[in-house]
Amino acid sequence: MDLRAGRLVEVFDTTLRDGLQVEGVSATVDDKLAIAEQLDLLGVHYIEGGWPGANPKDIEFFARAESELKLGTSTLVAFGSTRRPRGKSDDDATLRNLIEANTAAVCIVAKSSEYQVIEAMKTTLDEGAAMIADSVGFLHGQGRRVLVDLEHFFDGYSSNPEFSMRAIEAAVINGATHLVLCDTNGGTLPDEVEAVVADVKAHVGNDAIIGIHCHDDTGCAVANSMAAVRAGAGHVQGTLNGLGERTGNTNLTTVIPNLQLKQGFTCLPEGRLEHLTTVSHRVAETLNRAVDPQAPYVGSSAFAHKAGLHVSAIARAKDAYEHIDPVAVGNGTRFVVSEMAGRATIQMKADELGLVIDGAQINDVIDQLKRLEHEGYHFEAADASLELLMRRATGEVPEFFEVESMRVITDELADGSFSTEATVKLWIGGGPNDEGTERHVSIAEGNGPVNAIDTAFRMAAGQSLPQLAEIHLIDYKVRILDGGSATGATTRVLLSATNGVRDWTTIGVSPNIIEASWRALEDSIVYGLLHSV
Repeated sequence: MDLRAGRLVEVFDTTLRDGLQVEGVSATVDDKLAIAEQLDLLGVHYIEGGWPGANPKDIEFFARAESELKLGTSTLVAFGSTRRPRGKSDDDATLRNLIEANTAAVCIVAKSSEYQVIEAMKTTLDEGAAMIADSVGFLHGQGRRVLVDLEHFFDGYSSNPEFSMRAIEAAVINGATHLVLCDTNGGTLPDEVEAVVADVKAHVGNDAIIGIHCHDDTGCAVANSMAAVRAGAGHVQGTLNGLGERTGNTNLTTVIPNLQLKQGFTCLPEGRLEHLTTVSHRVAETLNRAVDPQAPYVGSSAFAHKAGLHVSAIARAKDAYEHIDPVAVGNGTRFVVSEMAGRATIQMKADELGLVIDGAQINDVIDQLKRLEHEGYHFEAADASLELLMRRATGEVPEFFEVESMRVITDELADGSFSTEATVKLWIGGGPNDEGTERHVSIAEGNGPVNAIDTAFRMAAGQSLPQLAEIHLIDYKVRILDGGSATGATTRVLLSATNGVRDWTTIGVSPNIIEASWRALEDSIVYGLLHSV
């Protein structure tokens, strides 16, 4: 019998506190409230909301959370620290702020390393232990559930285990429910973590829940967290998508399915794990930080298959090249098409798109892929252009419009600024010789060639194609493919767009950057019209 099966491992999310310490990320109060709602949907046990009193944003967050945040599963946690050295708990500002946050649970960081107490806080070990004891006792006496993050625990335990255990005892005796062992510098390895957690578990027994809080400086945060659970920890802290200072924290989107699907622990309530991918991407979007495509479980490439051998095998048996059913984490199987694609890949991609395609059409698609990718196209990065290529091979793309001509003029003005103007002439509903078509001409200015062309096109076609109002460009990327050719280099343009329901990416390639941009823009518009909502 597997003694792990069903054993509860609590999930403590610190995205809103530790996660926001990552370089280049910021969140508004509205953002934090929205993320908290997503974490509750996922079903984590604890959501660490921030440090009340540390800054105006966190003050506002806890004030609004009390009335606006309706959590169904998760418990909101306020974060702070122990009292100051030689201070008193009942008049300590940090502890008072924790009480005023009105959360059922609080988490305080405490020094559990001799070096940190003496060198960082400039106080004695006796005072260091007293700070923990007094702070926990005060918060517990105010009716709060107290979790203690024992900072630098593994470093401290290796140099002076007696004081580290003394810090633990000071917390437990005074009412701490959780003892969270922190690999603050992220330098500990899994075998060390497992051994230390086992020692602590043997010492504490069932008097408190042992937790683990790891940073990823050696790339071992997930492995360290799993080692801690194996040694008896019942509480794992981390962040969505591994956000956090320096190299980040334990990635919850990896460690949760590892523990639950691979080892049989219970981390989330029934039916919540399937929200993992959606929540991961929604949080990333809120913070304007894309999910790594190759992220385990939740990345867009996590269950993507490119090699013909793999695709052929999956066509016969889904688990041939997938270690879990992607549906379990809310993801899905995806077939990547490139010049390496064989007939099986094209057929499965067609099935995925709901296309009926015959052998000759498959061969035509393969020939086009090889030719275009040789020219610089990269359809792995342009899902919409690939779909259009395949639909055109089967004759399933309507003739929404035909461009008669397009011109872009850029002038340098007397003040040194530049003005760009585009003229677009097009036929709606087909070409000039098709019955019932309408010719439209429009001139528009823009802040650059692509913007001017886009604006002029919309002005010319908008009345006849009102669906264009749904389509919005969201990203524009340019890459020079052969820099050695200087100004004659081939340019690849990737353009991303949305209609509010789905996002898509198209591609254009040409030695002329305007032409490359237009090819990507044209595909983007056609795709958006084809899938108009």
